[in-house]
Amino acid sequence: MSISVLLTDDQPLIRAGFAALLNSDPDIDVVGEAADGAEAVALAERLRPDVILMDVQMPEMNGIEATRRITAMGLDSRVVILTNYALDVYVFEGLRAGACGFLVKDTLPTELLRSIRVAVEGHALLSPEVTTTLIEEYVSRPPTPVAAPALDALTAREREVLLLVASGLSNEEIARRLVISHTTAKTHVSRTMLKLGARDRAQLVMFAYENGVVVPRSK
Repeated sequence: MSISVLLTDDQPLIRAGFAALLNSDPDIDVVGEAADGAEAVALAERLRPDVILMDVQMPEMNGIEATRRITAMGLDSRVVILTNYALDVYVFEGLRAGACGFLVKDTLPTELLRSIRVAVEGHALLSPEVTTTLIEEYVSRPPTPVAAPALDALTAREREVLLLVASGLSNEEIARRLVISHTTAKTHVSRTMLKLGARDRAQLVMFAYENGVVVPRSK
């Protein structure tokens, strides 16, 4: 079964370029295009795509609000924020709203296609480098952390895993670091997500920084 994708961008030429690239892959099918956030929300509810590529700055409703509303619907759709710059100020808010990650618009074609597959498999589009730079840039002054009694439910190993996920490590890297099997590492990550009510790894990263599990280095 092909991966269904909804494109959201207010510039027709950009949508056309992405559509042409994605449709060239036999495993990916662009099922809809939206020119603003409100249209994206409506199409997401009707089409229920696997992945939504979401621009940030659009008329009527921006991509952050659209992402928030789509996430609130409880759909299985994975929202990937599209941004012009790797350190776009909107990226962190997009992740907080429920996006699984972000891509810069000048991403290489092969990387875009790979990222679509990464998103639909349930992984966060956050490399270690991106995680470090993004978090330290924008979470150094986060909103007042909320109480997190769920942290008390984590085992010592799960707290350790949370720290490693927040550092940008993949399951395979966590397994090597802790000298455990890949399956065991994956199980620890899944249990940690379940206990903390996190939808994906991106939300685990946000949770870790917002609740003091990891403290951003001072500049």
